[in-house]
Order: sequence, then C-alpha cells, then structure tokens
Amino acid sequence: MRGLKLGLAAAVAIAALAAAYSYTGGRFDLEGGGAGAAVANAPPAMPVPVAAVVKKTIPIYLEYSARTESIRNVTLRAKVSGYIQSQEVPDGADVKQGELLYRIDPRDFEAELDQAKAQVQRDEASLAYLRSNLTRGNELATTGYLDKDTFDQRASAVRQAEAALAMSRAAVRTAEINRDYTEIRAPFAGRLGRNLAPEGTLVSDTAGTPLNNLVQLSPIYVSFNPSEPELVDLQKARAAGPVQAEVFLPGDTEPRHRGDLTFINNVVERNTGTVVARATIENADLTLLPGQYVRVRLRVRDEPNVLMVPETALGSSQLGKYVYVVGKGDVVEQRLVSLGPGTGGLVGVSSGVSEGDKVIAGNLQKIFPGAPVKPMPANQAQK
Repeated sequence: MRGLKLGLAAAVAIAALAAAYSYTGGRFDLEGGGAGAAVANAPPAMPVPVAAVVKKTIPIYLEYSARTESIRNVTLRAKVSGYIQSQEVPDGADVKQGELLYRIDPRDFEAELDQAKAQVQRDEASLAYLRSNLTRGNELATTGYLDKDTFDQRASAVRQAEAALAMSRAAVRTAEINRDYTEIRAPFAGRLGRNLAPEGTLVSDTAGTPLNNLVQLSPIYVSFNPSEPELVDLQKARAAGPVQAEVFLPGDTEPRHRGDLTFINNVVERNTGTVVARATIENADLTLLPGQYVRVRLRVRDEPNVLMVPETALGSSQLGKYVYVVGKGDVVEQRLVSLGPGTGGLVGVSSGVSEGDKVIAGNLQKIFPGAPVKPMPANQAQK
C-alpha cells in the first residue's frame, strides 16, 4: 500500500515537470526561455585589425643562389733568380697597386748594371776616336793622300762603333730591368695570401717559384645561372637600361652590396637549360671573398596596379592560401587567393580579393567563416 502511494507521487511530479516544457521549433525548451537562451549562446563580436586591399606599383625581382669570383687572381712569381731578402708586408694584408711586397738580393744585378754602364763608356770613347779619324781621313782623301779603300774602312769602323754603342746601351736597360725585378710589387690593389717563400729562399726565374697569391676584392664578380625562360626577362631589362643587382649574405634580410648585371654568356648549357651570368658588385668594405655562396636579386621591371594585402593576413589550409575578409554585417568570409610578388611586408594577390576589400590582419586563430567581428584599425586592435 505504501509502495502504491510513492508511485502515485512520482507520477504526479513527472506530469508537473512535463507541463513546464513546451515544444518549440522542433525541440523541447523551458517555457518562456527560448529567446533568452539564443541571446546567451550567441558568440560576441571579436575585435580584429583590418586593412584595405590596395593597388600599388611594385618592383619585380629575380633571385638566385650565386657564388662570388675575383676579377683578378694571380700567383706572384720571381722574374729573376736569387735569394729572398725580405717580405715587406705581412700575410693577408690589403695592398695598393705598386706597393712593394718582396725584395730579392739585388747585389748581383747592381754589379751587372755597373758593368753594362762601363761598357757604354768604353764604346763611347772608341766611337769618338773613330769619328775623329774619319774626319782626318776625309781631309786627306780630298787632297789625294788617302786612297778610297782606306777611307771606306774608316767609315765602316765608325758605323760598327755606333752599333756597338747601341748594343751597350741596350745592355744597360736590360740590367736596369733585371735589377728592378728584384722588387716584386703588387700589379693591382688586392689582398695578399699566405707566404710561400720565406726569407732566404732561393727562387728561380726558370722554375717559376711561387711567392704568394694576390686577389682583387673590389669590385668583385657574383656569378649565377638563370634559366632559359628567365633569360628573356633579363635581356629585356638590359635593353631598357642597367639592371640593378643586390647581394644578400646568408641570414640577411636587407642587401649589403649593390652593383649591376654586366655579363650574360652567349650559349645556354645543354645539360641544365641555364646560362652563365654575372654581376659586378662594389665591395668597398672588402667583406665579400671569392668563393662565397650568396643570394643575388635582380630588379627586372616595375609591375603597376598589383593588389596588395599584408603578409600577416595570409592563412594556409589544405586548399591553399586564404585570407579572411569582413563581409556584409561584419561577418567573416574566407577567400582563397593566388599569390604574387611581395615587398615591404605586403604580398601581391592575383585573384580572390578586390580593391577596397577589408582583410583581417590579425587574430586569425580566433575567428572562422561566419563569425561576427568588430573591425578596427590595426593600431587600435593591438592595444
């Protein structure tokens, strides 16, 4: 009996709860609470920084991996034989054109020069006597006291003495040149390498004993290999004027050195479909060394009316790159975009957006298509 009363009480309670619910919109909800719950569950509008899609004229670049090359790289060798007397500059020094680098013991060559000069003096004295003798013979020949054959012999002796004097003077010049070769000077401005002939080394002109290596550092070549399709762009750019080249070292975001494209080879490599090209770069601070790997960027033209969006507005998905655009009613719309060249924190887009569209440039991880947002200028949204 007691159990029957408890069952009736439970049934009454269930009926009372059922009466408090009503069926609205295909679901059960609390009586009089449907509108309030909808308002309570609606997400708040997220403040987001926005930027307008703008059109700009931007430079178009071609970028390559490249390697530096010295314009001049020579091995210093002795032109005469002798012992190295001194090295005038230390290894690795930056030298100017004409600066003294090595000195070979000059005593033997100075003695040869003195001997050649003495020979010149002897030949000059001999020639002076023979000319005087010829003058006397001419007077005797006119009076008939000297036969013609003897006179001709005297004239021939003068001419032979003049030739001997010319040979002696040439020997003096040769001796002076050989003496000067005992001083090895820099043929151009550059940087010296490691010494290969310390003091006391016997060097030979016949063996071509190497002394050191000298390389020119400024200007310097930067060589790279554009592809065959890119060759057309480079040739058009060169026809329009100088093509500016910018060089980046590994890790650089801004170019350290600049120059111009100065050479494109006259053949395309059959195996690779590329062509050898190089730029001549000013290296005033001498930080670029031959053989370094660098990046080179060439400005080939300016592209007008390019739609630009901030790089921070780009997102990635399995479908590709996209941006979020503020649509009607300040609701987020997702647009797939095709990217073009970029500059200064902006990137070009060739499809997906139009000029004047407001793209969301931040808080991308907190929004989704269809979400309500509160557009704000970027500087205010960051505060």
